[in-house]
Formats: sequence, structure tokens, C-alpha cells
Amino acid sequence: MLQRFVDNVLAVTKESVKTLTYESVNNIVRFINGLSALLLALLPGKTSILEGIHGWELRPTFRGPRLPRWMEDGVSSFNQFIHDFSMNSDSSSSEEYLSGEEDNDENICPASPMSQSSRFSRSSTISKFDRRQRHWTRWFLSWVFWPITFPVKILLCFYRSHRSLRYEPIPSSSGNQQSSSLNSTNKSNLIKDHVVHRTTDRRRGVVEDLQLGIEIFIEAVFDIFHKGAHYLLTPWESCKLFYRWLFTHNSVTHESLDHVSVPKTSLGDIDPSPRGRVATSRHSLNTDGRTCQDVITELGYPYEAIHVITSDGYVLLLERIPRRDSQKVVYLQHGIMDSSMGWVSNGVVGSPAFAAYDQGYDVFLGNLRGLVSREHVDKNISSRRYWRYSMNEHGTQDVPAMLEKIHQIKTAELKIMQTDNDDEINDQPYKLCSICHSLGGAVMLMYLITRQIERKPHRLSRLILLSPAGFHEDATIIFTLAQNLVLLLAPILAPLMPGLYIPTRFFRMLLNKLARDFHNYPALGGLVQTLMSYVVGGDSSNWVGAIGLPHYNMNDMPGVSFYVVHHFAQMKRSKKFIMYDYGSDEANIEAYGAPEPLDLGQLYGLIDIPVDLVAGRKDKVIPPSMIRKHYKLMKNAGVDVSYQAFEYAHLDFTFSHREELLSYVMSRLLLVLPPTKKQTKAVKGMKLKKTDSEKKSECDQIE
Repeated sequence: MLQRFVDNVLAVTKESVKTLTYESVNNIVRFINGLSALLLALLPGKTSILEGIHGWELRPTFRGPRLPRWMEDGVSSFNQFIHDFSMNSDSSSSEEYLSGEEDNDENICPASPMSQSSRFSRSSTISKFDRRQRHWTRWFLSWVFWPITFPVKILLCFYRSHRSLRYEPIPSSSGNQQSSSLNSTNKSNLIKDHVVHRTTDRRRGVVEDLQLGIEIFIEAVFDIFHKGAHYLLTPWESCKLFYRWLFTHNSVTHESLDHVSVPKTSLGDIDPSPRGRVATSRHSLNTDGRTCQDVITELGYPYEAIHVITSDGYVLLLERIPRRDSQKVVYLQHGIMDSSMGWVSNGVVGSPAFAAYDQGYDVFLGNLRGLVSREHVDKNISSRRYWRYSMNEHGTQDVPAMLEKIHQIKTAELKIMQTDNDDEINDQPYKLCSICHSLGGAVMLMYLITRQIERKPHRLSRLILLSPAGFHEDATIIFTLAQNLVLLLAPILAPLMPGLYIPTRFFRMLLNKLARDFHNYPALGGLVQTLMSYVVGGDSSNWVGAIGLPHYNMNDMPGVSFYVVHHFAQMKRSKKFIMYDYGSDEANIEAYGAPEPLDLGQLYGLIDIPVDLVAGRKDKVIPPSMIRKHYKLMKNAGVDVSYQAFEYAHLDFTFSHREELLSYVMSRLLLVLPPTKKQTKAVKGMKLKKTDSEKKSECDQIE
């Protein structure tokens, strides 16, 4: 009777404390969300900035935040949530959340059924400089959160030992059945999760983690009180349990280990990959660490990863959605602070990479240098040395290395498929088009012109440039101030801050989770979106949504070199599309053969392929006037160029589902026909007809 009374008192007290703390946190978050709504209502121009962005209200209210994930059905399922959390904690300790010390071993994904040979995974290597910074973070946070972690560890240890005494081991046969049922459940949950949630919604936010941590702490404390009261009221049972635990703990543990079922695979299995681990790359910390490979293979497309090494030692990842027999190839190049994830982030319907593949193209996704993991042949490369590159290296090192790799792959694959009757084999038996965005457009133009100057084949048949960089004099006041600041303080900032990125995994995890909170609380997210838009001159792109993409995760993320920023400032000051100015006549003469850097805009006459320029009327980062300047210079130089403008902002070209834009881009791609035998013979005949005098005049014109 007394035991039941104590249990009831503890249960009521526990639920009261949980309700009080939950409502307290809820009220605090409601206050923050309401204050954000008030500030958002007072800010000017918010309607144009938030217009068309899904997830935020144009008329924000003071309503409370959404329910946490375990109460979305209106009824709390927290007990099941805690049970799943405790079961998963067997393989990951609580300290990993505090220090961010979880290695990314969950990124092992089975290859797509359409490509059994594609088993490459992008495993970002954490450099030694990042490991050195973890020690103090682990030490500091472990002491700060010690009141939470210590009771949780005690509870988990006691729970495991008590469970081993109380429950009998499960026979292996039933264990296999249970494992198979869990696997099927996980697969169904994965499909459901993919349908319900977008690419940017696969993690818990900071507020959700705070609520979860508080409830776990309350559960742990009251469970200790409950077990303590139980043992005090039943001393004889307590002595028996202590005796059994003291003398039979080891034997029971060994006995239970003998009955653990181990999954087995035979040599005849089609796919021996472990079925229990689904390709979601969601860690116990609930951050979204998926790669471009995970997104592609989850949607049922084939995948291949190709590691390319540049001449200066940088290791680049060239990703592919392969059609090995296709003579139509498209290469997609991302912009600044972005990666190949941008081309697949909108799913099957709205992503350019999937649209091109469905049209019969062999799709290659390029990734420029500049990741936090610092991929380089020199594993001990310093931060200052790694980030010492400008846009020049993107155009003269990265893109040539990746396009030459594509040429090697496609030439080898298509020559193997040639029949014995095909006597004429072209040097390039495929047509290569390129779709580029922002920085990628400027890099591709630099690559094309420098290859013409070096008299090397560029392999390209058409360029589609979405809001390309290059000209930046028509910019906002904030960009002008940033340009003057960068140019003035470049000698000081360059050695102190060679790269702009988030250096520690803890703060990268925090950014990843905050993006989830910005979507959970519309007023707060709208406020952050509006403030970020002010920084870029009022551009209405979905900046918060872009930050929430999986490539901004705790393991790795894109960064930008200070010298790339300095290069942009030089172009804005000179009002020209120039290569990097090394600051002295001697250095420029050594690099370019002239005291001034090359003016690429004046060399547009060397472009010998069609170019399609696409501008965004709402783009404040690279306004349409700057795209028209590209167009006028190319038109005056005799380039086959077209110009098209849409009602888009800067990031809408990649991160938003724009059916009109996608249809236009695909229509430009389809203008390039795959090579035929007649075209091959005609091209070779034209090459033979060129005289030595014509070749000499062409070289003089280029020089």
C-alpha cells in the first residue's frame, strides 16, 4: 500500500514538473517568436522579400510555436520516443552531442539498384587541425552540461544491468524475425519520411533538442527517486537483487552474448550491404549529414563518384549520374559557397540534374576546391596554404582537371561501344554542354578563354550561364562598403583569415539545427530571412532554406577563400571582368606576360561556341544590368549569344523549383545534337583543309 502511494506521488510530481518546464520553455519560445513577429511587422520591404517563399507568413502573428515532433499527432508519444532514444544510445554516448565528436560512419549507403558498380561514397576527412580544436570544446562542454550527462549515464548503466538480470535472452530465430520486421519498418518509415519531408527538413532543431534534454533529465531524476524509494521500502528484495547482481553479472552477460544474433551474408547475395542501416545519414544527434550521393540514390538514380586531382594537388569530387552509352553529356558547375547538392536539392521534378538525365544526358556534377575538410594530396597542408587561391585557380586548375577527366571517361566508354565497321572515330565522340550558376559562370568563361589562348581544346559545345559573375560595378551600397573594406585591409586579413568558413563541428551542427528552428517558427525565420536579404541588398532568395541544405552539416561544408573575395573586389573596383591582380608588375608579368591582369571581357572574341545568358529581374546580388553587359560585349565580339530574363532572385536558379526556367534550360540543351559519322568526317576534312598561313594568322590574333 505504501509503495503504491509513493509511486502515485512520484508519478504525479514528475508529470507536474514536466508540464511546468515544458510550458516554461514553450512560453519563452512563444515570446521570442512573437517578438520576431513584431520586429518583422515594423521592418520595411518585408513583403517583397518574403513573397513566394514557402514556410513564412506575410502577416506574422503572435501564435505559439509548433508542437515538437513526438506530439505532432496531438497525443504525446514521448515514452516510445525515449525508448527509441535509449536503444540508439547503446552505440553512441551522450557526450557526442555536447562535443560534436561523432565520426561520420553512418554515410555508408547501398548502391542504387540501377548501378551495382557505383559504390563510391563521399566520406569527408576531418583534418588534423579540426581534431586539435575538439579537445578544449569537449572539456568545457562536458563540465557545463555535467548535471545533465551524469544522471543520464548512471541511469543508462543501471538500466542495462537491470535489464540483463530481469529479461531472458531472445532466441536467435525470433531475433532474426524481429530484425527483419524492424528492417521493413525502417524502410517504410524512410519512404514515408522522404514523401513528407523535403531535403531541408531532416533534423531536430535546437528548441526540440532542449525540450528533449529537459524531459530526459526529468525522467532520469525521478527514475532514480522511484528506484531508491522502492529499494528502501523493500529491503529484502534489494538485498537479493544486490546479491544476484554481484555474483551473477558476468555469467549472465556471457550467456546473453552467446544468444546475440549476427546477420550473415553469403557470396551469392546480390547486395550484401547491411539492411538494417538505411541510407538517410541521420545521426543520433539528428543532424542532416546526407551527401549528394544519398539524395541521388534514395530517388533511385545511378551514381558514381570520381576523385580528380589537380596539377597543384587539390582533390576534387566529380559526381556523376551515369548514362555510359550516351553521346550527350552535361556538366553542371555550382556557385560560391555551394556544392553539387544545389543541382539535386529540389527532388526529381524540380532539379536540373535529374531533368537532364531523364532527357538522355550523361550528367556530371562538378565540385570546386574549398571545403572545410581540406581535401588535398598533402594531408598535413596548413590552413593558410590550402586557402591561398583565387578565382584563377578555379578556372585554370579545377575546371580543366574535371573536364579532361570527363573526356577520358567518355572517350574510353564510347570507343568500347564502337563496332568493327565504324572506321571513323572522332577525337571527341560526344557533345558536352555546361550549365553554370553565379561564380561557376565566371569560372567557365575564364576556362574557355584561357584554353583558347593556350591553344588547347576546351571540349565544350554550348554554355548556359545562370546569372554569371564577372561584372559587379552595379551593386548595392553594402557591397560597395565591403569592397572598400576588403581592398583596404587585404594585407592584414589575408594572413589572419585565409578562408571564410565555420571551423568547428559544434558550431556547424548548431547552424544546421538553427535552420530547422527557422522553419519551425515562421516569424523568427522570416525575421532572419529579411535581415539576411538586407545584407545582400534586398535580394528575395530563400537564404534560410539554402543554409538548411544538407551540405551545410556538422561534418563538412563549403567555404570561400579570402583571395576569391579579394578577386571579386578587384573586379568591382576596375569595372572589368579581369583575372586576379597579384599587386605588382613583376608578379603580373610572370603570370600573364603583361603588367596588368588579363581583361577577359575584351577577349570574348575567342569564344567559338553558343552562349545562353539568363538573368533574374529580382536578382540584387548580380543585377540584370551586369548580365546585359556580358551580352553586349559578346554580341559586339561576334559570339552566338542569347539573353533571357525571368522574375527570379539570385538563388532561385538552383534552390527553387522553377518550371519555366527548367523548361528553358532543357530547350537550350536540346539544341545541341549528338555527333554523327557525317559530322565527324566533315570536321576532320575541315581540319585537313587549314593551311599553315591560316593557322599562323589565328595564333597571331589570339596573342
